[in-house]
Amino acid sequence: ALTGFALKLNSDNVYTESDQVVGKLYAADNASPTPVKMTAAIGDMEIAYSDAAGRLDVDFTEYGSGELGGKTLVPGLYKFATDVAIFTDCTISGSATDTWIFQIAGKLSTAANVRVTLAGGALAKNIVWVVAGASTFGAGSHFEGIILGATSADFITGSSINGRVLVQTAVTLQSTTVTSPA
Repeated sequence: ALTGFALKLNSDNVYTESDQVVGKLYAADNASPTPVKMTAAIGDMEIAYSDAAGRLDVDFTEYGSGELGGKTLVPGLYKFATDVAIFTDCTISGSATDTWIFQIAGKLSTAANVRVTLAGGALAKNIVWVVAGASTFGAGSHFEGIILGATSADFITGSSINGRVLVQTAVTLQSTTVTSPA
């Protein structure tokens, strides 16, 4: 369900709009074909999650003991059996053709006002965060990449992401800016 927005249903009930959102909002209770498309999208997200979580050629295991703040993250597959936290700014650095996959068995969290930034031509669309636990993004924080979550993602007031947020239960956005990656 979509809550917390001033929603306006379009004339054929396929989607809603809001002055608070640039673009269209879709929910399972919209008219056909929206529910069918949403079921397909959820299936695609689950396939992507399983694919990314199942990758085996790990480049970095327990990198930084799960604290990525202050680090420069180069391309590769990162695997964490624990929670991952970002308490200070970090940089994802590489070319426009490089990829990053972060397999996180626990939770992902960023502190307030922390920024994850890109360098060297790295693109948010090439960064995948596969998170088994909850994800929480602190107030005023900025994040980069695609979140594939098994549980929830909470974006606290004033946070932002250049990427996508695809989780299997709930996404909470509090005055959050979500920008689709180029």
